[in-house]
Amino acid sequence: MILITGATGFLGAELAKLLVNSGESIRCTKRNTSAIPAILAPLNGKIEWVDADIMDMFALENALQGVTQVYHCAAWVSLKEADKKQMIRTNVTGTANLVDLCVEKSIRLVHVSSIAAIGIAKPGELTNEEHHLEESTENDGYAISKLESEMEVWRGIAEGLDAVVVNPSLIIGPSAGKAGSGALFETVRKGLKFYTIGSAGFVDVEDVAKSMIALMNSPLTAERYIISAENYTYKAITTEIAQGFGINPPTKLAKPWMMEVAWRGAAVAAALTGGDPAIDKISAQAASITRNFDNSKIKKAIGIEFKPVSETILEICEVLK
Repeated sequence: MILITGATGFLGAELAKLLVNSGESIRCTKRNTSAIPAILAPLNGKIEWVDADIMDMFALENALQGVTQVYHCAAWVSLKEADKKQMIRTNVTGTANLVDLCVEKSIRLVHVSSIAAIGIAKPGELTNEEHHLEESTENDGYAISKLESEMEVWRGIAEGLDAVVVNPSLIIGPSAGKAGSGALFETVRKGLKFYTIGSAGFVDVEDVAKSMIALMNSPLTAERYIISAENYTYKAITTEIAQGFGINPPTKLAKPWMMEVAWRGAAVAAALTGGDPAIDKISAQAASITRNFDNSKIKKAIGIEFKPVSETILEICEVLK
């Protein structure tokens, strides 16, 4: 039996679909308030759903009965400053709970971390698995939560846990809809005028899921893998998205000082309306940072050939049109 935590999320749902379609028996955890994703609705009879919050050690232990493999995709993602401490506590404690149980029951684990937990390379260099985030200078609550969660996995490995860690770049795919990475596509579709000078890695959600399955079924252990298909500047990615929608691409450069003004203005607007800011400080600063990733380690490990990001962009645009 295989257990997936966070199967109601974007990546977890894609992973569950691939495993079921390959004939695997899977059990998926969800919170009692979570809705089953549309892409899993046709497979509902083939998935065993259990209500188990990762903060509930007893519910997790029950969910792990008869399980030999765990994919840990569950995580709280929030940009709100008010959520920062609670998000860190939840993500880290939940991962620690799962790690302890996997150590106790000798269960193999694939843990989903993030490129947010990886440090920044020197200018002109690619970021690889040997780079590490400097927590003392980091303000992003999500990045801190993923770094500390990853450290819980490494602690478990030191105690005998059989595990690998994956650090996906920005995951895109049609099933994201208008949330998460889908928000970028929706923003461009509505007529985005500005682009920023930064860059990042992008990868199709199915390739991330395939990489996780290949790693799970390999003898590899106690390793960390960046899962990223291609590096794109934000200008290039927004231009391709606009072309996919058949509209004009952004043509104006949003300089770092303009992004500074934007997040501060968004914070004031959110405070007045009680809503979420359209852009926060962390996102505004990240948009002007060049971060390019080296995917050679995962390619060598499992021989994956990543789907071109341009193909995924077109698929997403067709769904959102």
